[in-house]
Amino acid sequence: MAQTRCSRRRQPSTGIGEPVLKDLLEGKPLRHPIHPMLVHFPIGFLVLSFLLDLVSLVFPDVPGLLGGSFYAMLLGIIAALLAAVPGIVDYSEIRRDHPGKVVATRHMILNLMVVAIYGINLWIRSSALSDPKISLLPFLLSIIGIGLLSVSGYLGGRLVYDEGIAVGRHKRRTPTPQETIRLSTGHATKDGETTFVPIPEAEQLGNGETLRVEIDKLVMTIARIDNQLYAFQEFCTHRFGPLSEGSLHGFNVQCPWHNSCFDVRTGKVTNGPAKVDLKTFKIEKRDGKVGVLVTKDHDQKT
Repeated sequence: MAQTRCSRRRQPSTGIGEPVLKDLLEGKPLRHPIHPMLVHFPIGFLVLSFLLDLVSLVFPDVPGLLGGSFYAMLLGIIAALLAAVPGIVDYSEIRRDHPGKVVATRHMILNLMVVAIYGINLWIRSSALSDPKISLLPFLLSIIGIGLLSVSGYLGGRLVYDEGIAVGRHKRRTPTPQETIRLSTGHATKDGETTFVPIPEAEQLGNGETLRVEIDKLVMTIARIDNQLYAFQEFCTHRFGPLSEGSLHGFNVQCPWHNSCFDVRTGKVTNGPAKVDLKTFKIEKRDGKVGVLVTKDHDQKT
């Protein structure tokens, strides 16, 4: 894993502990997600089963090909069910407002369809293990299964490379925000070019915890460090990683995707690959309410 110059100071305990089993299935003790490691086994076994089917069509007199295909398929189904357990845990961790949730749902549905198709295929083949030649229906089911498996694999790649699902999440020591708090400047206090937007939830943050807020399409992260609140843009300037899901090291926030670091006080880059500084927002307390100051010159695409 790439090294970083960010300080590795451990955050104080928040008193909110996650179950040990859930942490294990997410790969936190290994510092690597479990699901991507396990999916190679069902893919390998099911592809092997299909290849043995193809070979049996070319060399029908070779013994053991269809039997090998049957048992490879059986192992593939078992491996798929095992890989599904951490996969479901990962799926449950995707926040509802994340665009990757739709892709993840399709990925999961396709995987369940693949398991069902191969289960039916296995049941049909179990009564014809002694046949020297594969019949049409099991072969067609294998073709359909491989096709759906390929599409599902493509969607899985999109989840990682395009949506950043599970990337770096296993490194986080404090809970990640599950939802985005949506607010508007419509009824907020305006002072010339500046608008004060109260955020009551910010006062409930513990040290090392973050909050994700969207104000009229302006998305930002609020973090508490040493009992002081800081606000900065949500998306990393490198590849738009969600900084609210990153880790805090001193006054640095580390992007969970590619380890870029920024000083939350100034927005300055303290470690690449990012080169562009973050936008920061001022936190104030007015009339007993904690809020953020938003000005019109802030880019609404932040």
